[in-house]
Amino acid sequence: MEGNKQKDSPRPISNGINKNWSRKAVVYQIYPRSFKDTDGDGVGDLEGIIEKLDYLNDGTNASLGITAIWLNPIYKSPMKDFGYDISDYRDIDPIFGNLDIFDQLVAKAHKRGIKIIMDFVPNHTSSEHPWFQESKKAKDNSKRDWYIWRDPKTDGSPPNNWLSVFGGSAWTRDEKTGQYYMHSFLSDQPDLNWRNKDVRDEMADVLRFWLKRGVDGFRTDAVYHLIKDDEFRDEPPNPNYDASRDEPYNALLHVYSQGRPELTETANTLCNVLGEQSKNIYMVSEAYLGLPQMMELYKACDNSLHAPFNFNLMMLPWNAAAFKKFIDEYEEKLGPDDWPNYTLGNHDRSRLATRLGQDRARLAAMMQFTLRGMPFVYYGDELGMEDVQMPADATIDPWGKNLPEFGVGRDPERTPMQWNSNPNAGFSDVTPWLPVTPDHKEKNVERESRDPNSMLSFFKELIHYRKNSPALLSGSYKPMESDNEHVFVFRRECTSEKLLIAINFSDSEQIAGLSVDGTLLCNTHRGKCGGEKIQTTQLKLKPHKGLIIRLNQ
Repeated sequence: MEGNKQKDSPRPISNGINKNWSRKAVVYQIYPRSFKDTDGDGVGDLEGIIEKLDYLNDGTNASLGITAIWLNPIYKSPMKDFGYDISDYRDIDPIFGNLDIFDQLVAKAHKRGIKIIMDFVPNHTSSEHPWFQESKKAKDNSKRDWYIWRDPKTDGSPPNNWLSVFGGSAWTRDEKTGQYYMHSFLSDQPDLNWRNKDVRDEMADVLRFWLKRGVDGFRTDAVYHLIKDDEFRDEPPNPNYDASRDEPYNALLHVYSQGRPELTETANTLCNVLGEQSKNIYMVSEAYLGLPQMMELYKACDNSLHAPFNFNLMMLPWNAAAFKKFIDEYEEKLGPDDWPNYTLGNHDRSRLATRLGQDRARLAAMMQFTLRGMPFVYYGDELGMEDVQMPADATIDPWGKNLPEFGVGRDPERTPMQWNSNPNAGFSDVTPWLPVTPDHKEKNVERESRDPNSMLSFFKELIHYRKNSPALLSGSYKPMESDNEHVFVFRRECTSEKLLIAINFSDSEQIAGLSVDGTLLCNTHRGKCGGEKIQTTQLKLKPHKGLIIRLNQ
């Protein structure tokens, strides 16, 4: 048996358009190259995602209970940055399938109550895109101003000191015209000029193309890079930069190459396209920001279905005080129509279980699924998958290859999904594009589905609790004070239900002075919860233990 094989007739799930679908969604991020290979080339594909839809949601509690999937880029691409270098925004790369298969995926996902969120990459294209090929032909070409071209300094050097995230200068010289073009990332990824109305109009049409195919939302990549300083001023040095510790990009304070004030107007342009639709389309914008900048992006759109990605839970130090401070402030600053979101992992950061360990990963998951807002789950985190450590000479990620001494390579967290204990973890019948983790015989869907104490069973339990709890779905977030600095406590409340969530961040037993009268619904430690009654003024929590308690009204 290989995971959950596709069934011919899943349990019917309403696929009517729900104007509040994003308010109830649990989003599952799929890195398509690594999810399931069906054509024997060692790379995942759209048919593989279709095959595994029932694993995500078959309408029963046996499935994960996912209600939306975010697909990393599947557009036609030379794959210099594994799909984030797009050569055709209106087609599917053959390595993944074609538009007909994509349409099947959308239809079959919708049949199961699963929304589709596409990765939209507006900041840059591939250098092989026809637009850039035209742009580089001559200074007077009609597409020249679609990209960012500048004359060199008098000594022939780049126009300014801006840096590429992936190392080196953000400028590459074109020998034919003598000018430099800008690229925030690889030289194979020239930045589009978003100050050009033709570019904005064309990218709006790209969104419309996919909306007509039934897409329900977009994750907008690298949105903070869209607008650059129109004077192209040098960026100031970072006074806290340590060359022995920090990657070169951090040598400067990036106040001119990204995050310009005009960004909010640009973001609203994209939101207006989404507002043209009769159904509500969700958009989440990728930007690694602190709380003040996040709030500015919330204000960027006249659309309550837009939000900036919240990556802060991945960045905070692991202690109750830090998490409480951020979450309380986040909730306090959100407007009445703003909707929070939380993510614990993605394709650019070390895996959840690697960063925190298995016990803390369970605790983090409980916190994520009980907080107000939209949770994002990175594929495999529900299994407790960990990074695969690879030698530098085996690195294929361009960021890691460019800066091997800084350990920024993203291959370790992008390895194949682990479906069973077979040699290639049930991902493929041939050697996969990246190696599977050595512990895939223990951490895989087939095995964990049979173990009620597994990480997968725990994730399922949390997701299904969330789906059936009025307080977790739509209740308010109520911060609470604890007399124990190691315990994070909060409440979720609505008129019909009040829940208390207590989370022990410590590796030792803790006691929190709390007046509790209720019923235990779920805990992070192994074993199903059986409705145990709790009545105490001293709540005892084992190391890395979390509790969900339904309070008596």
